[in-house]
Parts: sequence; structure tokens; C-alpha cells
Amino acid sequence: MNKNKFTVKQFNELFPDDNACLDYMFKQAYGNMEACRNCGVIEPSYYRVRNRKCYECKDCGYQIHPLAHTIFHKSSTSLRDWFYVIYLFSVSKNGVSAKEIERHTGVTYKTAWRMAKQVRALMLQGDKPLSGVVETDETYIGGRERGKNITVQNKAVVFGMVERGGSVKAEHVQSAGARVLLPRIKDTIEPGAVVYSDQAQVYKTLHRIGYYHDSVNHSIGEYGRGIVHTNTIEGFWSQLKRSVDGTYHCISAKYLQLYLNEFVYRYNHRQLPSIFPVLIASAAQRVG
Repeated sequence: MNKNKFTVKQFNELFPDDNACLDYMFKQAYGNMEACRNCGVIEPSYYRVRNRKCYECKDCGYQIHPLAHTIFHKSSTSLRDWFYVIYLFSVSKNGVSAKEIERHTGVTYKTAWRMAKQVRALMLQGDKPLSGVVETDETYIGGRERGKNITVQNKAVVFGMVERGGSVKAEHVQSAGARVLLPRIKDTIEPGAVVYSDQAQVYKTLHRIGYYHDSVNHSIGEYGRGIVHTNTIEGFWSQLKRSVDGTYHCISAKYLQLYLNEFVYRYNHRQLPSIFPVLIASAAQRVG
């Protein structure tokens, strides 16, 4: 697969039907198998079992199922439709709604929603710590805004940290208080890093726990003072909110973290011409 470019034309050429998709899954999961797990024969040869989604060892008849314990396990939906939905997620900047999947593939809305949920489960944030210069900020998703002096009501709190020139992390948290955010900062940002934020009270003690800290004062219209700013994380929030409003319209707090993971994943893989090869390879990994 060409990792430098991946268009819909290439997708159609590589994955014309379910059989091609199943062969890909088999090669991803078992292509480097040195010996049969059952009979131990070196460099085993497998053939596709007719009318079944499995392969059988030519020497002992041992069967392996490349879809077992993946997001495709026990799904009656066409494997190519699954692959195409993953492709849609890989080329979209603003997300893919279940209604869009329903229109593209012809599956029911319930099936489309489940497929989207399973694809988002592949889009993990990773656990690599942030270092160097890191910006932190909180934002609020959903709920209602009432009155001239806008009051946050029933909104979900999202905490974000972004390494300049590097990765972003975003998490749905219970509150924006110090007891919630400070442990996450210590677990995510390496000691000695430079942290820039707004003037929220929670950040006042960062210098005491091993970070160099500076802030901008939004209340007086200050949004940048040389290299001291939070424009990177605020740009991420802007993209996230535009996508939520334009594509998903409304997100349940129960599943908010899955959607956050989706946009974090895209941001963290932004240097790749296409994330489809990475995402489809993740789909071939066992999840149970």
C-alpha cells in the first residue's frame, strides 16, 4: 500500500470486494507467521476456506480466523463497507456522521452508528508524555448558554494539552478544578517543561510542582505576549467545535471521549499524507 498517498481510486483498486479485504486482514495478522501454531511446520501455507471467513493450514487443517476479536468480529455487514467507512474517517477533517455512513453504504442508522463507534475506538491518543513547550486550556462542549452574561449550564468540561510542534491530548473531565486537572498535568507533561496557560486559578501552583509557567490575561484582551500564548490549543478547540456543530450537531457526554479521541488522532497524525494505512492496520489488531 502506498503510504505517501491514498485516494478513493486506489482504495477501489486495492479493495474491490470482501475477498480482497479479508486477504488484507489475513496478511496483516498472519503474514509473518514463521510456523503453524498447530502442527509447527515451518513457513506454513494456508488456503481460503470456501464460503467461510477463515483460512486453513494445508498440512494439518488448522483454521485461523483473521476477523476474530477485531472490530469486524461477528459482523454481518460487508467487510468492504467496513473498510470504506474507515477510509471515509481517514479523509475527513470534520468527522463522519452516522447518517453519512448510512447514505454511503445503505446500512441502517443503528448499524451505521455502531460502525462509527467501532472505528473511533481505533483512534487512540497514545500515552507518550508531552515535553518542551506545552499549552494547556479548558473548554466546554454542549449544554446551554443563557442570558447576556453567558452562564455555562450542563456543559461537559474538556481539558486539553498540546506540545508545540507535537501532539495534543484532550480529555472529558468532571470539573476544571485543581484536584482534577493538576494530577493530569503531572501524569502527562514531563517535569521541567514550559507550560503556558490563561490565568485560571488552577495553574497558579505549576511552578511549585516542577514546571516553568507563564500565562496570558484574556480578561484584559491579552491573547499573546511574544512566545507566551495559548493559540495552538485554542486553534484545536476551534476545529473541534466547528466539526461538532457542523457534522455531529449534538454529542452525548457518555460518548464525548470517543469523539475527542477521533479529533486528537487526526491532529497527531497531521504530518501523514493519509492516515488510512495506519488506521486500517490498527483495525487488524486484536482487541480482545
